[in-house]
Amino acid sequence: MCAYVLVAEDDEKQAELLRRYLEWEGHAVGLVHDGRSVLDSVRRRAPDLLVLDVMMPKVSGLDVCRILRAESDLPMLMLTARATEDDLLLGLDLGADDYMTKPYSPRELMARIRTLLRRTRRAATPVEPLLRVGDLAVDPVRHEVSVAGESVECTPGEFQLLELLMSQPGRVFTRAQILEHLHGFDRHITSRTVDVHVMNLRRKIEPDPRRPVRLLTVYGVGYKLADGPHG
Repeated sequence: MCAYVLVAEDDEKQAELLRRYLEWEGHAVGLVHDGRSVLDSVRRRAPDLLVLDVMMPKVSGLDVCRILRAESDLPMLMLTARATEDDLLLGLDLGADDYMTKPYSPRELMARIRTLLRRTRRAATPVEPLLRVGDLAVDPVRHEVSVAGESVECTPGEFQLLELLMSQPGRVFTRAQILEHLHGFDRHITSRTVDVHVMNLRRKIEPDPRRPVRLLTVYGVGYKLADGPHG
C-alpha cells in the first residue's frame, strides 16, 4: 500500500524520524516545517495523507486543517502536545480524521496511518452500491453525500460515520462501536469524539439541527439513522 505522505512537523529531528519509518514501509515522503509550506505543498501536489503537527510556525496546524478541509477531503492525522480533551476535539471539529498526542509511539503512529490509508483506498474502490434512506443518499464509490439531490460536503470522518449508520438504518450503534469503526479502539479517544461528528453532520443533513429527524440520539446507548420518511 505505497502512498505519498506529507509530514508537517516543525521539529526537524522528529520529522526525519517519521520519514525513516514511512520510507521503511514503502511510502514516498515529503517534509515541511511550517504552516505556509504545508498549504503550498498540498496545493502543488496533493498527498494521499497529511500528518500535521498542531504547533506550526507561520500558520498554525489548526488553521491549516481548517483551510485544507474547506478545499478538499484530504485525510489528515494531527499530532499534538495539547493533551486536553477540548483541544483534541477542536482538531476533529475542524476536520481532522485522527490524532495522536505527544509523546507517541512511532509504531502506533504507523498503524494509524495504515488504517487511514486503507479506509481511504476502500472508499475509492468501486464495489459498493448507492446507499439511500428517504431523500438522504450516500455514494461510497464517489465519496458523495446528497440531501434531496443537493450535494453535501463531508469530512472523511463524517462520511465514514454516516456510511456506517446508512448501512443499517434503524440500528442503534453505540459510541464505542462507532469509534472502533472510525479510528480503531484507543484509550485516548472519548465518546465525545463521536458527539462532535454527529453535531457536524446534523448541521449538514438535518432541516433543523436542533430537532433532528434523520440522525437520532438513543439516550444512554448511542445513535441511529431513522429508517422511515424524513420530514
